[in-house]
Amino acid sequence: MKPRDPAAVEALFNAVAPRYDRLNDLLSLGLHRQWKRQLLSWLSPQSPERWLDLCCGTGDLALALARKLRPEGSVLGLDAAAAPLLLAAERAGREPWLPVQWIQADALETGLPDQDFDGVVMAYGLRNLADPLLGFQEMARLLKPGGRAAVLDFNRLPQGSAAAAFQRTYLRRVVVPVAAGMGLADQYAYLETSVEQFLTGEEQEREAVAAGFTAAQHRPLVGGQMGVLLLIR
Repeated sequence: MKPRDPAAVEALFNAVAPRYDRLNDLLSLGLHRQWKRQLLSWLSPQSPERWLDLCCGTGDLALALARKLRPEGSVLGLDAAAAPLLLAAERAGREPWLPVQWIQADALETGLPDQDFDGVVMAYGLRNLADPLLGFQEMARLLKPGGRAAVLDFNRLPQGSAAAAFQRTYLRRVVVPVAAGMGLADQYAYLETSVEQFLTGEEQEREAVAAGFTAAQHRPLVGGQMGVLLLIR
């Protein structure tokens, strides 16, 4: 798979959707849930705010947001791939009181109104966008003045560092073999290349400011293996 190819990314997530949540739990030892809780703790979403989850996948983060925004707030989960959205809707159906809706659309051209949201989140989606700068610009367009946003993703580490060596070894010897055991070796083999081509934390900060955010701070997680970019519109 070629990283940042929209059609390939959509096909990938349609293919992995039925096993995506299980793989996330296995590959992170369940820690991805803690990283998402940390992201929400930093953002402090509150009712009656309206939030958007871009590249929402099967809905983990959108549902966590919705639980915090009850009773008067709301969440819109958006993804380009249909299969993950169907699973997200099924999960939301088990908690029908949650204020969450789902829409299939391109994260770079959502078609949503300007300044319609108090907050925007994106978990493991920026790295797969065809143009991250356009992604930041769309996020900024959708946010009200003073709105908050956060992006959670792998952290691109300095080449030759021990942390980068660990990340590369983990992707090659853990992630791909585990995915292969579920028949998804080809789908997950692209991860290493996508991380190598991803923006560093400092580059993310600069592009976000260039896109219209007034403040941007990248915070490392898990010894720098992951990172959260915190933004203010």
